[in-house]
Amino acid sequence: MNTKAFIFDLDGVIVDTAKYHYLAWLKIANQLGIEFTHEHNELLKGVSRDRSLDIILELGKVKASQEDKNKWLVQKNEDYLSYLVDMDESEILPGVMPILKYLKERNQLIALGSASKNARPILEKTGTLHFFDAIVDGNDVSNAKPDPEVFLIAAKLLGKKPEDSIVFEDSVAGIQAANIGGMTSVGIGDAQTLHEAKHLFKDFTLMDKSFIDALIK
Repeated sequence: MNTKAFIFDLDGVIVDTAKYHYLAWLKIANQLGIEFTHEHNELLKGVSRDRSLDIILELGKVKASQEDKNKWLVQKNEDYLSYLVDMDESEILPGVMPILKYLKERNQLIALGSASKNARPILEKTGTLHFFDAIVDGNDVSNAKPDPEVFLIAAKLLGKKPEDSIVFEDSVAGIQAANIGGMTSVGIGDAQTLHEAKHLFKDFTLMDKSFIDALIK
C-alpha cells in the first residue's frame, strides 16, 4: 500500500475557531475605534498574528509603535485563549472525524500545518491530538502562507516528498502555499474563493472514502 502525507490546516478545516479569533480582534479594533466586520475578518484567514494586527491597523489608518503592537498582540492572544477554555469535541467540524479515522485505518501519515500558535492545546481539548504524526504550527515557522514553509516542514517530518503530500485548506493563502510547494491542494469551503485548489469540497461531509483511496494510489 502507498503511504502519503495528509496535511491539515486547523482553523476552518478541523475546528471552527475563526469566530473566537474574530471576537478577540474585534475587541482590539473597538478599542482603537476601527470598524472591523466579518468581511474584514476574511482578510486574516491563514495569516500570522503579527500580520493580522497590521491589517487591522491599516484598515483604520492607525499608526502604532512596536511597544503598543506587542501589547495588543498579547491581549488578543489572552482574549482568544479565554474563549477556548470550554472547548471540546463539539467544536470539530462535520465530517472531519470519519476522514481522520479512515486515514488511520489505511495507515496513512497525518500532520497539522497551521499558522496558529495554539494548535496543540486545541487538538488536546478536541480529543484529536492522537491522530497526528507531526504538528507544525506558528511556533515552528518564520514565513507565513502563501509561503509553503509550514507544509514543507510537515512533509519532511513525515518523511514524504511534496508530490506525495495532500493539503486540506480553507484559505486562499493556504491553497496557494500548497500549490507553490508542489503538493496536491484540497479546498474546504467556497468554490469561488478557493478556485485555485486542485480538488474542492464545501465541507468534509461531501468527501467520501473513494476520494481518499484515489489520492493514496
